[in-house]
Amino acid sequence: MRELVDEVGRLRGRATRAECEHEKPPHANRELARYAAPVRLLVYDRTCVHDRGRLSTVWSAGSRLYRMLGRIDASRGVESWDEAFEWLASHDEPIREIQYWGHGKWGRALVREDSFDADSLAGHHRDAIAAVRERLAPDALVWFRTCETFGAHAGHDFAQRLADTLGARVAGHTYIIAFHQSGLHGLAPGMRPDWSPEEGLASGTAADPKRALWSKRTAPRTVTALTGKIPPAWFTS
Repeated sequence: MRELVDEVGRLRGRATRAECEHEKPPHANRELARYAAPVRLLVYDRTCVHDRGRLSTVWSAGSRLYRMLGRIDASRGVESWDEAFEWLASHDEPIREIQYWGHGKWGRALVREDSFDADSLAGHHRDAIAAVRERLAPDALVWFRTCETFGAHAGHDFAQRLADTLGARVAGHTYIIAFHQSGLHGLAPGMRPDWSPEEGLASGTAADPKRALWSKRTAPRTVTALTGKIPPAWFTS
């Protein structure tokens, strides 16, 4: 009889715990996740399979290598910025770092033809960006490993407005990038770019850029595709 009473007590306790867990508000897991270790996430353009250098295969393989080396915690290939922002905002844990691998032009980061730029910060991407901002950890980093995105006046404008909008450090390149990735600059919120808007230009002007230079080992602020961290001194703060 004593064993039966004990078993009933255990079952009642289990049922009570299950009821309590079932009654947790929907935001309970996210509230608990605020205390979890921040994560490092990588997004890449998965649309470049048959054209544009067929680089999606390279980016996919690179993301797996970065995961194996412990440089990121998760990655996702996307076909639009809406898909990218939705995936980023879906994480319960704080986000310590976001890298984007894809194509770019001056002041823009591209998923196929879908442009993320200064205008979209207050435009159709505004709500999605706000959702991502809520997930960012203190001193988070958003790094665009894309061609030319921080070059020319358009790149300066995008870098400054993005850092201020996110309240986070941002980084990007002024050159065409491949294995060598030149013209890497970082910017903290509330600061102005301190690199030349003409850096990385092969033709045109900072106001009207036409063609960018290819990265090379001897160009300013050069890292490689295997570089996982940005030197702190490369940030304007």
